[in-house]
Amino acid sequence: MPTQPQPPNDLYRPERPDQFMTQLTRLSRVLFFSLTLPGVRRSSRLPTPAHVPAETPLTVRSRRDLAPDVAEFTLTAQRPQEPLPAWQPGSHLDVILPSGRMRSYSLCGDPVDTTVYRIAVRRLANGRGGSRELHDVVLPGTRLTARGPFCTFPFAAEPTVLFLAGGIGITPLLPMVREAARRGLDWHLVQTGRDHASLAYAAELAALDPIGTRITRHCYDIEGYPDPAVLLARAPRSAAVYCCGPTRLLDSVRRTLSAQTDRGLHAQRFTKDSVAEGAPFTLRLRDGTRLPVPADQTALDVLLDAYPAAPRSCRQGYCGTCRIQVLDGTPDHRDHLLTSEERDAGALLPCVSRAEEGTLLSIDI
Repeated sequence: MPTQPQPPNDLYRPERPDQFMTQLTRLSRVLFFSLTLPGVRRSSRLPTPAHVPAETPLTVRSRRDLAPDVAEFTLTAQRPQEPLPAWQPGSHLDVILPSGRMRSYSLCGDPVDTTVYRIAVRRLANGRGGSRELHDVVLPGTRLTARGPFCTFPFAAEPTVLFLAGGIGITPLLPMVREAARRGLDWHLVQTGRDHASLAYAAELAALDPIGTRITRHCYDIEGYPDPAVLLARAPRSAAVYCCGPTRLLDSVRRTLSAQTDRGLHAQRFTKDSVAEGAPFTLRLRDGTRLPVPADQTALDVLLDAYPAAPRSCRQGYCGTCRIQVLDGTPDHRDHLLTSEERDAGALLPCVSRAEEGTLLSIDI
């Protein structure tokens, strides 16, 4: 059997192996044996609660306004100089707010600094309440709790990279841009927004582009909605594309790239569609546990309550990160990714897909 490669040194702590790559290496070994050994069946089993990362108590050290409706919160351990769990660009925290709501926010600071986490949140007047609570209730000194960090939008540091940010979608991309600049990669960022005042982190980004040749800003109030072909033309055809923003931006970029099979797209959405025409149904796990799914929640929401570390990313049925296997029952598929063959074989994306009212879906978890 060929020798398995060992993970490289950590980008931010050179004295130890890279933690993200270590986990990726372990996963590749598991997949190698599950795919090659006879009689071994692949399973979509999620981590048991015992494997969920511990909750980290945090304190809000400071808050600053980045745009008229965007605020940044700097979080520390309750002992301010105590190091926080390490993270990679593209990671996020699941933050438990004072009300008990749990919301996911991208880490937008620098992983080199292990004493603070930084998150930036846009206030959504018609949202589900989490952003309003952060803006209106959470002040310096407020104590919060977080789970993670989780990396569902990893940065592979390709030699040539194009970053496309729509509005608050700049938050997961900022650490990637910082890392691309640190490594000397050939990178370009297109930052889009309603107007110049809405473009967060302008000063920090300018410091990463002192010559002024790598960052393009596109404001809708002046230039209208951007043509995705024009956005993609900002970098060579060989560039990997990292895109984060609202559904409209990601869908337009994805459609434009659909004919360019030699170009990679890494995407994360910052909007979540409400459940349309939802009806209550039930998930049954392999151990017999039943998880009721209400009409106004997704199956993924319910799984995350039981397994906070369950994989997820776009929550729109595009990326396939949350994929699970149905053992029995008839799903109502609403995703944009799975083929007919994959659906017939039992694949399901619980972020959007459901079942008919009163239906029981047995899943391989």
